[in-house]
Amino acid sequence: MKIAVATRDWATVSGHAGKAACWLLYDLSGHRDGAPLPRPARVELTGDQVFHYFNDAGPHPLDGVEIIVAGSAGDGFLRHMKTRGADVLLTGETDPEKALSRILAGDALPDPRFDITTTLCKLRDLFSRR
Repeated sequence: MKIAVATRDWATVSGHAGKAACWLLYDLSGHRDGAPLPRPARVELTGDQVFHYFNDAGPHPLDGVEIIVAGSAGDGFLRHMKTRGADVLLTGETDPEKALSRILAGDALPDPRFDITTTLCKLRDLFSRR
């Protein structure tokens, strides 16, 4: 299983997943219970690869990701990721490893914090092509 975490600084979970250019990519295909998490790959998207602008023409660097973790996301992003085969989990947890540990343990993630950009995204999504 591959899990991508939106980040701005390679150390914390960030909000506004649709506009996130930096992602921590965890490949958990060989992970065993109780083992430390593998080091994530750093994926930095170009401007046209950022999901807010990506037109779905061709492959994407985050193809194959099954779960996306972020602090916030609009409804359009949630629908778009579902069509690409990924579930989106929103959380108030800022530590990527703590969030992943909770996911792997089957524990609930802390609720996301308020983010005004999510409200703006919901307004934008009313007129979105997705």
